[in-house]
Amino acid sequence: MDEPSPGARAPQKPSDVRLDSWKEIAAYLNRDVTTVQRWEKREGMPVHRHVHDKRGSVYALGSELDAWLSRRQTTLENESPAANQAASSHPSSSREGPLPPVAGATRRWLALGGLVAVTVVAILYSVSPHRGADAASQKINSLAVLPLRNLSADPSQEYLADGMTEALIAKLSGIHNLRVTSHTSVERFSNAENAQMTVPEIAKTLHVDAIVEGSVIRQGTRVRVTAQLIRGATDEHFWAQTYDRDLADVLALESDVAQSIADKVEVTLTGGEQERLAASRRVAPEVYDSYLQGVFATSRGYTRADIQKSIDYFNAAIKQDPTFAPAYLGLADSYDTLGSNFVGGEPGLALQKVIANAQKAVQLDPTLAAAHDVLAGALEQNWQWAEAKAEHQRAMELNPNDAEAQADMASWLLYEGHADEALDWATRARELDPVGIGATDIGWMLLEARHYDEAVHELRSGLAVAAEPDKPVALWDLGIALTVTNRPADAIPLLEKAAALSNDSPGVTGSLIAAYARAGRREDALRLLGELQSRAKTGYVPANAFVRAYLGLGDREQALAWLSRACDEHSNSILYLKVAPEYDPLRGDPRFAAILHRVGLDKNL
Repeated sequence: MDEPSPGARAPQKPSDVRLDSWKEIAAYLNRDVTTVQRWEKREGMPVHRHVHDKRGSVYALGSELDAWLSRRQTTLENESPAANQAASSHPSSSREGPLPPVAGATRRWLALGGLVAVTVVAILYSVSPHRGADAASQKINSLAVLPLRNLSADPSQEYLADGMTEALIAKLSGIHNLRVTSHTSVERFSNAENAQMTVPEIAKTLHVDAIVEGSVIRQGTRVRVTAQLIRGATDEHFWAQTYDRDLADVLALESDVAQSIADKVEVTLTGGEQERLAASRRVAPEVYDSYLQGVFATSRGYTRADIQKSIDYFNAAIKQDPTFAPAYLGLADSYDTLGSNFVGGEPGLALQKVIANAQKAVQLDPTLAAAHDVLAGALEQNWQWAEAKAEHQRAMELNPNDAEAQADMASWLLYEGHADEALDWATRARELDPVGIGATDIGWMLLEARHYDEAVHELRSGLAVAAEPDKPVALWDLGIALTVTNRPADAIPLLEKAAALSNDSPGVTGSLIAAYARAGRREDALRLLGELQSRAKTGYVPANAFVRAYLGLGDREQALAWLSRACDEHSNSILYLKVAPEYDPLRGDPRFAAILHRVGLDKNL
């Protein structure tokens, strides 16, 4: 049976009425509850959510419903009779074959999907009946894509919604006239506490003009995606659309959504941006599935098990399709994390895999901005400073609004000793994404730039808001800062907790040894050093863990010997050799100068 078209309703009622439930909204429109809920999801009918549980979950304003109905009626009158009949049955479905109805399609939107990017560009450029010309003149310059809600019957499909969210954000970020909040920043709005926030509250928190909400449903090899655009200041829904596609065509779906929203936002696109938005290819469902599983695994935590799981998924995707560039990017990123001091993999072995896979991703898709950024970081660790700078610049050309790329450029400047310029870049990155480029990132850079009081303040702030996967790193960074600033007793409980949460990360253990020694607990320091040495006899322990330990113990000779080994390993800690205050006891020693020369940091670029 066809669904009634949302084109008109019976006798007008006072337009200033407030309707405080779905039942009241349905009665006002002379329709049943199921129909009006469907209109809200598919047609963007203006319905608001309450913040507090003491009141009804939704409400609507009669004046807004009248205006929406009027606009909808105008649209229907301009359509052909055949189009009107189709709209009555499925108000906003795509031309693809439909999926069967899905039970439990709750609120939030049905979202986009896809691989390296499902983009939904900015948002609405319509006129609210309450704001007239003022609202119409408010151009959308920034937006945030909230975590897409998984409405599939299978909760294990959460990785699909998560991967699509990240892909959409990546695609949108490539538009130079639109600022898009990072995936890191929006992740927290998927938890129960923040799910109660209204759209205006979220928009104010993220400093954006508009919000993209959506959901995704997967049934077999079919995927249904719905996205809607909402003005942040007013909670006004400007556009909504549902797309049904085969999973193999998800990249084409992404392109359709991206271009549709770019048109709605009236954003100016360069020729290159338009070409990238329109680009698409078919991808086998099993390839895409393995890729998204890998992306999901990397976001779950920083243990070796998490990282190895992501590597296995990315390798599976590559085995199934050796031409799929995003899988190589994911593999490069995973090996980069594996080789860090925190995770404790062998950096030299990991580095070569990072470079090889990032270069392969760039070869297959030169427009993949994140691949250039990952490659830049690997070239830094390989001490190819000029080449790394060029890759950073290319990443920012392709994705000018990527705050992470700008923060990585700030790091390059810091490694080279340009601390003030580095902080300027970091500040700009934070302005682009105040949540994604958080206090922990800024605090660490301030520490290496020797702004100690500001660094400790930022690192404390970062720890206070750190999500669970990030908490061990936040604890570690603050512990290092307190040790460097002669507060090792305050650092010890933080480092002990970081060690416990990270399964005794060797990097954290080295810092804890240094804190024990500087706090006068030498016996504890030597005991822990003995444990670290025992671990090194049966498995790999990063050399820099011993550098930190011996620096704390005041053993200059051992510290220099292990620093040379860390250099052999291409440890990522070597990047800070020129600026880090931890290495101050070694400065002035010819052997330290020789290491600095070897790394290429004895001169300015």
